[in-house]
Amino acid sequence: MSSEPTTTGPEKEPTPVAEAAAAPVPVAEPTPEPTPVAAPEPAPAPVAVPAPAPAPQGTGFADVPAEAPAAPPKDRRRLFAALRWTAAVAVFAAVGTGVAYGITVPERTDIPGLATEDDGRWTFPKLSQPALPPGAPLAQGPDNTDGTHHAQLAGLLLPAPAGSKPDDAVKAGKDATVPVDSFLEEYAPEAREKLKTSLEWDGLRQIVGRGWTTPDGTRTHVYLLRFHSSGFVDAFKGCDSNAQLDGVSALDLDDVWSKAKNTQMNSTALDFPGAANFDGTDLSVYQEMKPVTGEEQTKVGCLRTGDVLGMVVQSRKGDVAPVPFHQTVILQSQLLS
Repeated sequence: MSSEPTTTGPEKEPTPVAEAAAAPVPVAEPTPEPTPVAAPEPAPAPVAVPAPAPAPQGTGFADVPAEAPAAPPKDRRRLFAALRWTAAVAVFAAVGTGVAYGITVPERTDIPGLATEDDGRWTFPKLSQPALPPGAPLAQGPDNTDGTHHAQLAGLLLPAPAGSKPDDAVKAGKDATVPVDSFLEEYAPEAREKLKTSLEWDGLRQIVGRGWTTPDGTRTHVYLLRFHSSGFVDAFKGCDSNAQLDGVSALDLDDVWSKAKNTQMNSTALDFPGAANFDGTDLSVYQEMKPVTGEEQTKVGCLRTGDVLGMVVQSRKGDVAPVPFHQTVILQSQLLS
């Protein structure tokens, strides 16, 4: 019978007030005040609250207001916000990386705000050397001591730049072949007979040529002369400072080219691709001395490489622009290398 008070309240442990109510015989009779006995009745009120029941005592959750369960949604909102910002940063980083890659890929002139001023150079087709006959060595190969060019000579001729028109002054026939007499028209009449005899005795095999005129009025004639060996190329005197070109006063070294070579060997200092690659090529550049004869100035580029002599003659009213002229000489030199 003494265990009944403990079974009436299984939801909580006995409190000191409940222990006092469990002993009514010795205390209730002498004490006329029964009101303290009624005090245990409010005690079940905290038991009726469902929130503290699952939480162990001493955790402090009993003091949390009823709004405390709303905290997890706020934490989730913060988490979602953080995830959104992380995704946005990732997108901006990806876009920024793509923009950076796009800036490094194209030429500067293709990007607004980074375009460089046009320096006057021409646009040539993509250059490639012609195929060699089976078993033939390269012109600059280690097993070709004389630098003989075995490729088709017309294939080594520089093509015309974009926007130009053919110049009929270069009388080229099939496979760009130019007759000797047509080539000698580049020289003064009094010098032609002597040069023709020299070509006949100095082992000339073939001449090819091409001419064009650009919209600014610049006329360009390019010739390639193939000899029996490199020794005959050196013997030809039609491409040097003493060359007697038709309608041209005395020639002197090109001052722009000469200054560049003094500061940087084998370079025009004009930043052309491969401008320093003249291995095996003896290259000389001349200009008409002032005052010029007539209204046009003429510049001449002479390239001696192995058994081939390359000759670039460029004329223009006023002055010949140095950039396209040097560009033409350098590209022709690369095709012969």
